[in-house]
Amino acid sequence: MNLTEDKIGAIMKAAERIRKDCIWMSTRAGTGHLGPALSIADILATLYIGVMKVDPKNPKWPDRDRLILSKGHGCLALYSILSQVGFFDRKYLGDFCTKCDTLLPGHPELKLPGVEANTGSLGHGIAIGMGMALAAKLDGKQYRVFVVTGDGELQEGSNWEAAMAAAHHKLDNLVVIVDRNRLQLGDLTENISKLEPLEEKWKSFGWRVKSINGHDIKELLSTLNDVPFSIGKPTAIIAHTVKGKGLKIAENKVEWHYKVLTKEQYEELKEELALEELQDE
Repeated sequence: MNLTEDKIGAIMKAAERIRKDCIWMSTRAGTGHLGPALSIADILATLYIGVMKVDPKNPKWPDRDRLILSKGHGCLALYSILSQVGFFDRKYLGDFCTKCDTLLPGHPELKLPGVEANTGSLGHGIAIGMGMALAAKLDGKQYRVFVVTGDGELQEGSNWEAAMAAAHHKLDNLVVIVDRNRLQLGDLTENISKLEPLEEKWKSFGWRVKSINGHDIKELLSTLNDVPFSIGKPTAIIAHTVKGKGLKIAENKVEWHYKVLTKEQYEELKEELALEELQDE
């Protein structure tokens, strides 16, 4: 088995762990945006296991790559992968939305090691990432900034202001990954406010763009390790995904934007999905 196969296997295992953690954490808490977290499991696993330069023992390492989860409501997945790679003890996953002073609230906050920005109000992540990428250029640093954004979130005009500025400043160290699951809070994105032709929109703003299968680990790994696609241009990757991926009753269902399993449903699916939960300390 070659190194790439080993890497793909490790990423697949991490993504599976993300999905199990998300289901367990949200069921335990009785709350959470489960559908939006499940759709980005493969993306986050690939970034943290196979692409990004980070040091969990030194979360503020100046030369680290940065990840901004602009769609902060998908934080269940972020919490899982941060714990898997060692930013904090996995025992804290059980605190998700169950304590007033939890390090793992319903949207990510800077108080948790590995979180680079508070994100909850949508439409700010690309601008934050653009600022970080520009700072790297000004400081002569080589780190990259990855921003994971929802597709419905792109209906916010602030994203396109940031996109225009990023192209103007030639920020080829900025990579935006669009979680293109085609569903948002209340309906299909195209029924709320049409995004298509999305690839052409990004190109018109001066970005290099590629559309991929957001659940194909090999394609994710190859694409993300190939950025920037052009020197002097920021990169946009449109990752086509399935909302609720891995949980059949939730897949492609708009109502699972903010919905979790009941404890009864969890018990029914526990064996089928080989679900596991962390034991209380």
